[in-house]
Amino acid sequence: MIARLWSADTTPAQAPAYAEHLRAHVLPALNAIEGYAGATLLERTTPAAVEIIVITWWRSLEAIRGFSGADLEHAVIADEAARLLTRFDHRVRHFTLVVEDIPRPATAG
Repeated sequence: MIARLWSADTTPAQAPAYAEHLRAHVLPALNAIEGYAGATLLERTTPAAVEIIVITWWRSLEAIRGFSGADLEHAVIADEAARLLTRFDHRVRHFTLVVEDIPRPATAG
């Protein structure tokens, strides 16, 4: 599994609009790509901005090419999203999942 990480900054007023853009436009498009395996949006409010990290999960580099094109590290940012951000990465980083620990819900009994 490959994680694709991208970060940006926005204002507290625009953070909900960016999250809605991701939900309404980006995630439906990603779900149509074979090999897409999920996404996470993280936010952290600082005195200067709201920091955003988007992590998308992919089954292969070839699947990522279905989204990014030939340049795997090219950040894909729609104009609508860019208008909501005060800063954003133009390049992304990819990491291979090595260890994962997801606790299982406790069983009753």
